[in-house]
Amino acid sequence: MTRTLYLISSAAPPALRAETGIRAAQARGWDVCLVLTPSAHRWTEAEPAWGGTADSSSRIEELTRLTGHPVRHAYKLPDQEDVLPPPDALLAAPVTLNTLTKWADGHADTLALGLLTEALGLHLPLVALPYINAAQAQHPALPRAVATLRAAGVRVLLHDDQEPHGFRPHQPKHGNLDGYPWERALDALPPAPR
Repeated sequence: MTRTLYLISSAAPPALRAETGIRAAQARGWDVCLVLTPSAHRWTEAEPAWGGTADSSSRIEELTRLTGHPVRHAYKLPDQEDVLPPPDALLAAPVTLNTLTKWADGHADTLALGLLTEALGLHLPLVALPYINAAQAQHPALPRAVATLRAAGVRVLLHDDQEPHGFRPHQPKHGNLDGYPWERALDALPPAPR
């Protein structure tokens, strides 16, 4: 039985390497569906395809082929069919300060946030792997958002006493894109059956 993982990526640099997380999840047996915030979708559309040639397909088309599902970023119309299978778990990665705080406050003004807020009530496994810098980490809304989401059952992988191996905020403009810990996030999910 294949289980479906929704990878929900916010507009942070690791979103431009979503294929890394997708391939790692697929190697663990997950059927992965990619959902981007509107800004992450705009960034991804602007990225050159992996082949890098002008006549090659777009990055969105490549991600669609990789997952076997359309890459979603906007709500469907009420009379349209769902194009993605229902999720068995959700991974918010990378998740920004903006997405964390809006999610904790129950905002659902984008498809990504709507899926995340709804998943709380569906009691689906939820993991959030932030990508924020040290200046953003000082914002007073962050501890409240992390505490709210953790109390609701979300495994927020932000370095602190509760998650000593969680993501450590980097200095502004000094993030390590290649060091983003996709595998750590996948380790926090329940295993997909093989």
